[in-house]
Amino acid sequence: MKKLLIVAIGILTAGAVHAQDVSVGIKAGGNLSNIIKTGDSSYETNFKPGFHAGLTLEIGLGNTFAFAPELMYSQKGYKADRFGGTLTQTTNWIEIPVLAKIKAGPAFNIFLGPQVSFLTKTSNKFEGAFGAVEQTIIEKQSETFKKSIAGGVIGAGFDITPKIGINARYALDFQKNNENGTNETPEFKNQVFQAGLGFKF
Repeated sequence: MKKLLIVAIGILTAGAVHAQDVSVGIKAGGNLSNIIKTGDSSYETNFKPGFHAGLTLEIGLGNTFAFAPELMYSQKGYKADRFGGTLTQTTNWIEIPVLAKIKAGPAFNIFLGPQVSFLTKTSNKFEGAFGAVEQTIIEKQSETFKKSIAGGVIGAGFDITPKIGINARYALDFQKNNENGTNETPEFKNQVFQAGLGFKF
């Protein structure tokens, strides 16, 4: 799956040379993430804030349709009340969404498509009555999580000007973080709500 998406990015980028309506841009914004548990339903979690930032490419195909692949850094995770304190888990990802963008109005558009996410780092922070303890797990040292996960994205955007736009989206993993959950790390799928601002060059 991830190989197909990487190849798709390469094909779209190469095609941009011959396309007549191409724009490159940057975007950044906030995340509100949580997990959908597929194992231990008693493991209660809450949303946690984060952020995303990266590069965008839009290849227009006619007046109403465009391909819009991206290369993004994104923070996900959750908060949970555990052992008399609060556990905050932050997972850091490099993500490649390959989106179809449909222009639904003069300044309004919707987009959807698959994405693949590559885990780079996991940080656990526990805050209790006696202070805070932090742990950072580099991707190569972690055997708890899958290193790459396929997912999907759906959202909408509004063009304030031809060069500046705002957007909101929802992304969901199609695969679990691992196959065998533990008391510390249950089986789950990531979900994240995002809102951001983009600039085209």
